Amino acid sequence: MKVYGFSYIRNGNKLDYPFVESIQSVLPLVDTFFMVVGDSDDGSREAVEKLGPKMQIIDSVWDPELRQNGKIFAHQSNLGLAQVPQDADWAIHIQGDEMLHEQDHGAILRCMEENAHRKEVEGILFPYYHFWGYHHVVVTRRAHSGEIRIIRPGRNIFSYKDSQGFRRYKSEQDYLNGGKGTKLKVVMAKAHVYHYSRVRPPRLEMEKIKIFHQYWHDDAWIEQNTAGIEEFDYDRIDDLAEFKGTHPVYLQERLKSRDWAFDVSTMKRKLSFKDRILFWFEKLTGIRLFENKNYRLIS
Repeated sequence: MKVYGFSYIRNGNKLDYPFVESIQSVLPLVDTFFMVVGDSDDGSREAVEKLGPKMQIIDSVWDPELRQNGKIFAHQSNLGLAQVPQDADWAIHIQGDEMLHEQDHGAILRCMEENAHRKEVEGILFPYYHFWGYHHVVVTRRAHSGEIRIIRPGRNIFSYKDSQGFRRYKSEQDYLNGGKGTKLKVVMAKAHVYHYSRVRPPRLEMEKIKIFHQYWHDDAWIEQNTAGIEEFDYDRIDDLAEFKGTHPVYLQERLKSRDWAFDVSTMKRKLSFKDRILFWFEKLTGIRLFENKNYRLIS
């Protein structure tokens, strides 16, 4: 079975992304990992170079014309995907703040092996742990419940919208022309993606958010919505649950060196009446009504 990995980063050290740990969490599963490194000035490329012989670096320059709606992220993702051989069985995508747990490697390998010859299966869907601080996870509709992180190469599959997921298109030109594409047929992995989305100290988190907004909005929007805000407000969240599992081994050094922890006692839970009904229905049944799913789950 031929399996490859791909991802992208730009100034990951400056923005405190655990991108090195993300790559390390996938390396045992792949033959080669293609890492697209944008024009960085913080040692990100050098950090990737140190990860060993499985790594192949693709240098890129981020195009300011792709600033709106997160298009630059999909473009960088596709640069990595394009390096994957067309005859590969699977391609694993991981983003700079996501990780796979080493305890799940066996289950992930079995899932790929069991579905390698099922040509109708175009991808593998992963449920998510979205971290708010290192000890709590988001349990409401604020965060998507799952996304495709393993795909079949060579089927006109491209990164969708801002690279959150993937879709299949009639052709590359159809994709470039803005075609809607087709949702992939996927199976569910018996493993989670660990998404460390909100774990930085409040000031550093706000700095990251402001830079992130530069790839979604124009300067006027950024000025109107972020001017004067120096720290991210971790207290304003719908609801959280205590995380009682373990973190990937690759994250342990980062956990030891952290100097900030989210205080859940100050959290301000605010749900609209509609969201409270949907939240409790999901809690009782395990079903998330009206969720926008960018995939077709098959058995």
